[in-house]
Amino acid sequence: MARAGLTPESVLGTAIDVIDDEGPHALTLAAVAKRVGVATPSLYKHVGGLPELRLLVGIRVLEQLTDRVTTAVIGHSGAEALRAFMLAYRHYVIEHPHRYAAMPQHVIDNADWQAASERLLGVLYALARGSGVTGADAVHLIRGVRATAHGFATLQAAGAFQLGEDVDESYGGLVDLLATRLP
Repeated sequence: MARAGLTPESVLGTAIDVIDDEGPHALTLAAVAKRVGVATPSLYKHVGGLPELRLLVGIRVLEQLTDRVTTAVIGHSGAEALRAFMLAYRHYVIEHPHRYAAMPQHVIDNADWQAASERLLGVLYALARGSGVTGADAVHLIRGVRATAHGFATLQAAGAFQLGEDVDESYGGLVDLLATRLP
């Protein structure tokens, strides 16, 4: 019998807790069911299966990341907006490395995923427009920003930066380098 109060939202929240605590590889329906105190088949009343749950987690993480960077860039433009975006992105990944690792990094044929992706891209296009960058130059800037933020943050979250120099200084230098693409 399903536990009273179990909802699709609570299943999703528990899935994210599993990922935060044990990593994306630990996400199984059995792990979620154990945490919420139900038999695994009871979860199918709330989620269509593990692939759907993974997709929902990815969408939620992308939405959280977008909320974080949106809040950071509000009221800023130009290099200041770029720095705010880059710092907020990196901080999200560092604060939630497992959660971020669970977010797909490829195109998914799902309307909700596409809407969440377009929202993040919208923030980046607004940042570019507000900096006077349009057309192909905006696409190149956005690709550079995403690749730099994603790559640096995932390497840092994995503990890959073991050299003695300050990691914040390294990241700041990359942000400054990207800022040179702004008019």
